[in-house]
Amino acid sequence: MADSQRELGCSVSLFDQLHPEWKVALNHLHDALNLIDSQLDPSTLAPDYDNVMRALTTPIDSIRVVIFGQDPYPTPGYANGLAFSVKPEISKLPASLKNIFTELESDLGGPMSTNGDLTRWANQGVLLQNRILTTQSGATMSHKNLGWQKFTDEVARVLGSRSVIAILWGKNAQELELYFKAELVITSPHPSPLSAYRGFFGSKPFSRVNAILVAQGQSPISW
Repeated sequence: MADSQRELGCSVSLFDQLHPEWKVALNHLHDALNLIDSQLDPSTLAPDYDNVMRALTTPIDSIRVVIFGQDPYPTPGYANGLAFSVKPEISKLPASLKNIFTELESDLGGPMSTNGDLTRWANQGVLLQNRILTTQSGATMSHKNLGWQKFTDEVARVLGSRSVIAILWGKNAQELELYFKAELVITSPHPSPLSAYRGFFGSKPFSRVNAILVAQGQSPISW
């Protein structure tokens, strides 16, 4: 671990933050992850260093659905280690998350959520995984060249081999489509304000996922 991380009390390396099942599945990328780790400055990091691997603290066997995002929210205090999710105390939701909730309300009915912490989805087997797991606070995509994509491509390969349902929003996420069975892939434009009106709205990803799960004999997600 880098000296800057030790100085800031980050006692657990990124690899050691992983669930034991993920440690086994991604062990061949241990050195690559350590290299990324050595380039991070926890004092300017989004999400907080101890939350970088939060999505992958979930056992592989429990994952039924994966939603891939791009990179963490750069706004200080927003990112919590789960793609598209924010810390529970955040009241001003990011525009992409607002659009996700708008589509959810249209798709399944019920009142629009005002709680942007998506831990409730993760607890039901929905992996919320960014392709790039970190960014510098205040700067979108500042860590796009650190090598995260190789790591998260492998996450997609592992999940695809286990017949996990994939929700792929936008071109960045759709690069991972090849890892998943065609009948288990749900794609649309990204929910950002720049693209949501090009087909994200009306795509009904939540009901489509639940229909697949029910057809498999599984319980639906309570979105």
